Formats: sequence, C-alpha cells, structure tokens
Amino acid sequence: MANATGAFGLRPIRMRDGTPWNGAVEKVYISSSYATALYIGSPVLLSPTLAEKDTTAECQTVNIAVATSGIYYGVIVGFEPDPDNLGRLYNPASTERYAYVSTGDNVVYAVRGDGSGTPTKVYPGQNAAMVATAAGSTTTGLSGWELDETTPTTTQTLPLTILGLHKAPDNILAINAIWEVALTTTKLAAGDTLGITAS
Repeated sequence: MANATGAFGLRPIRMRDGTPWNGAVEKVYISSSYATALYIGSPVLLSPTLAEKDTTAECQTVNIAVATSGIYYGVIVGFEPDPDNLGRLYNPASTERYAYVSTGDNVVYAVRGDGSGTPTKVYPGQNAAMVATAAGSTTTGLSGWELDETTPTTTQTLPLTILGLHKAPDNILAINAIWEVALTTTKLAAGDTLGITAS
C-alpha cells in the first residue's frame, strides 16, 4: 500500500520527552508590507526589515523561513480571526494580521516527505531540508511545505532533524512517508544569544 500524498506543513504532535504537545504558542505580527502568503504549518523566522516591524513593539514580526538553512523562530499553528472573513484560515500576501507560532525548541512535528527520494532506515538521526511543493491551500489553510526526501544527510545547517517514521497504520517506509522531526536550530533554544536587528 502506497502512502497518501498531500502537504500539510509542520504539525506539532508531542514534546521530545514523550508528553503531549502542550499547545503553547506565541502571538506574532505579520506586516501588510510583507508580500508573501502564510499558512498553518509554515516555518517562520524573524523579519529583518524595519518597515515590517509591529509599531506597538509588543510582538515579534515574522516572515517565511528559508527551506534549506537558517535559525527558525517557530511554526505557525493558527491566525487571529479575520472579522471581515471569518472562514479565512490562511493569511494572504500583503495582509496585516496576527498569527500564533509554536516556538518551543523541544517540540516534535509531523511532516510529509515530498516524494522526490527513496526513504531508507538511515533517515532517523539525519538532517534534512524542506521544500514548498505547493503554494498552500486557501481552503484548508494548510502549508505546502514538505520534507525534501533527496536531502537527508549529516549537514548541520539543514533545518530539520529526523527523529523517526511517524507511527500510524497507513504510514510506511516509502515515498511520501510522514516523518517525526525536530527543528535543528530554533531562535529561542537554550544558549542561543544571537540577536537580530532590522534595517
């Protein structure tokens, strides 16, 4: 039986110590001058652009993350309701809004493989890149990002660490498998003192 297809981005499923994901999130800001749509399950980083910053200075400002490297801030798990469109589950480009991001450095995420490689038993313990195989769904609000199955290796700069195959009856070691992963480097990880400014 082949695995199902369909990207959903990164989905928090548990903590690394085995306890359920506690649902903790941080409210972040998306600027109307940021011309990229964002979806549930999209990895994000802090915006380096001064004009995008939250004028109240109450929230961090985020952009979409880099697929192959970088220090991620976290993963979008939802958005504040849009009073003009309560059914909108994603954030269109150039639209001011607040989102909710999972920022914990010990969160485990589920992510689907993109079908570009042949997964093997050596994947757990390796690092991998991500790839946006689709733009994201304006219906479900889910991200189009997946794990790039051609990239698992020991390269430390890749953003994901593969923990193992997601345990589900319909998930097998084959293309488009769902993997359990952790973010290799998160902005708020213990000991990370690298600041960011904006210009």
